[in-house]
Amino acid sequence: MVKSVLVAYALWVVGGPLGLHHLYLGRDSHALLWMLTLGGFGFGWVREVIRIPAYVRAANKDPEKERRKENNRALPPPGPIRFAGQVCVGIYFGAVALIGLNSLSFFYLIVLPLSVGAGVHLVSSVGEQTSDLKKTLTACLVTSPVFYGSTLSPLPISLAASIAASQHRRFKPPKTPSSTQKLGPRLYKLALAWLAFSAPIGYCVFYNTTATLYYISDSIAALLDIFWFLPWLRGVLEYILLIPYRILCALTGGGYQEEAWRKILEILLKEYTEKEKQALQVFSLKSDASLEEITRSYREMAKTWHPDHNPSKEAEEMFLKVQEAYEVLLHWHRPQRSK
Repeated sequence: MVKSVLVAYALWVVGGPLGLHHLYLGRDSHALLWMLTLGGFGFGWVREVIRIPAYVRAANKDPEKERRKENNRALPPPGPIRFAGQVCVGIYFGAVALIGLNSLSFFYLIVLPLSVGAGVHLVSSVGEQTSDLKKTLTACLVTSPVFYGSTLSPLPISLAASIAASQHRRFKPPKTPSSTQKLGPRLYKLALAWLAFSAPIGYCVFYNTTATLYYISDSIAALLDIFWFLPWLRGVLEYILLIPYRILCALTGGGYQEEAWRKILEILLKEYTEKEKQALQVFSLKSDASLEEITRSYREMAKTWHPDHNPSKEAEEMFLKVQEAYEVLLHWHRPQRSK
């Protein structure tokens, strides 16, 4: 069936960030990418206002003619936009894995590089081109141990995978007419891919919201620390990243959501609240104490000052103070950072 530019633009307006126009044009890889990134984080969706006519022309090409031309076509040089997209989406997939899957065994050696490689390969498969998946994943697996345990490890892994994907590009085989008409199986595959991507992070957000906020804020802080030698640039980036916090304050005037964003602000600025400082003093701990150290100190002091074991007059008061301090640190605890 011949595709219409008008219909493609209509779907771009109605559900462009979800990839409806790409689904209509048979560009399933592009549709999945848009579903998972909401239109290339919004930038790709806006750019496509001038790209849709070319997409429609490509969708209306005769598969038989394309198959005959395949052997005579030369690959275009690697495009900077595609390469940047590979890097960004690889980092994005890696960040999602760090939030939702970091408790798995061999996470930094297997799970993280495979997640980053999947993001890079998805971008490299957009349109008429694709890449060698095995070589892309190999580059990820080789690079990952070098940056083992680093918060920013998705960046170098994604760079290595993007270089490998760019070096091993090739054209996709032309589609047969029947392959673009079976909408049911296509939607089924897209739904499975979307579920595989969203389920881990969805579980983490709903059942471990605090840890999710900690990782996001820790990643942002690590990113800002890269620009320590350019304070003005760091200030600009920090201002942009905290715009959601300011908007939320203006709209809500307070509440739980504001407190969650306030915590992110505090972590970004690397400041402890007065309550945190007092709680740390109760346990005689330093500001970089880990959750394990806090819990160990709490158990020791709780056992010492529990009224059932300590008959002194101040035992009950001290026990309540220890309980309150532990709750403060448990609620506000942030991962230990390298200074």
